[in-house]
Amino acid sequence: MNRIQEIIQQSVLLKQQVLADKILLDTVEKITQEIIRCFQNDGKVLFCGNGGSAADAQHLAAEFSGRFYYDRDPLFSEALHVNTSYLTAVANDYSYDEIYARLVKAKGRKGDVLVGISTSGNSTNILKALEMAKKQGMVTVAMTGLTGGKMKDACDFLLNVPSTDTPRIQEVHIMLGHIICELVEVAIFPKNN
Repeated sequence: MNRIQEIIQQSVLLKQQVLADKILLDTVEKITQEIIRCFQNDGKVLFCGNGGSAADAQHLAAEFSGRFYYDRDPLFSEALHVNTSYLTAVANDYSYDEIYARLVKAKGRKGDVLVGISTSGNSTNILKALEMAKKQGMVTVAMTGLTGGKMKDACDFLLNVPSTDTPRIQEVHIMLGHIICELVEVAIFPKNN
């Protein structure tokens, strides 16, 4: 088997593990219900991550605030890293560890949802954001790799992908995120066909 086939096979095998993980799938359902409730109560869903996880955060926020499968009203969702002036100012004046916690304190309200994404589960800035979100009365979700890292104890809901391979974890994160987006969209904007 050549390397291309091996990589695809690794991805398929991990997704099969996730498919067989009833606890993980139940957690996806619970998160979906929390996000539906949040949006129905005029709340917002905030995302944060670093690097590839920041890209995933931005991608998933856009699925809610733009559209997923079909035209419908926008939902209030935002990736917290998109304001580079804010990001560089806070990182410079305070610390990179504080970039997301300060925005959560400013924007987060009771009943809103924060999704922190980190393959290791140990990113300090994401951990601090989850801690601030709890203080704000927000629902907290961590998307991580196998162990959950430090974030597993800082969230209401843990989606820990059963892998330590960063690219494979990220592939599953976006898949799970897409599942949640689809289920939320259908629940809030049911199609009449």
